[in-house]
Amino acid sequence: MANNAKEEALKILEKNMVGTMATVQHNKPHSRYMTFFNDNFTLYTATSKKTHKAEELKQNPNTHILLGYDGHGFGDSFLEIEGTVIESDDEAMKAKVWNKALKGWFEGPEDPDLLILKVTPTNIRVMNTKGEEPQVVEL
Repeated sequence: MANNAKEEALKILEKNMVGTMATVQHNKPHSRYMTFFNDNFTLYTATSKKTHKAEELKQNPNTHILLGYDGHGFGDSFLEIEGTVIESDDEAMKAKVWNKALKGWFEGPEDPDLLILKVTPTNIRVMNTKGEEPQVVEL
């Protein structure tokens, strides 16, 4: 079962890049849509150094991510991901994550405001798989 959960989670991560990311603001959850890039269950997302989420993550590096629901109804599998976040100014990672969709916010991977957030999962669950119980992904 655990192996199937890992395979299903990888399929969801390959198929879906956009999800919600929650941080803590004034001791309450704050969610927003983000684009994620998967590297063997480590997620990366781009943001600006000037955003509230960058400030929030400095105060509390914990996050909760929902990724994968297609909106077709009951049975759409999705992931619940709990993890911790660190900031990365690594130029190689900026180049790896960079894509044309980011041009609306940044001049390029060398933009000084571009910040990469690295999410290390502490818990991943595959949810809503056609009425089955949630499945924990063994990391």
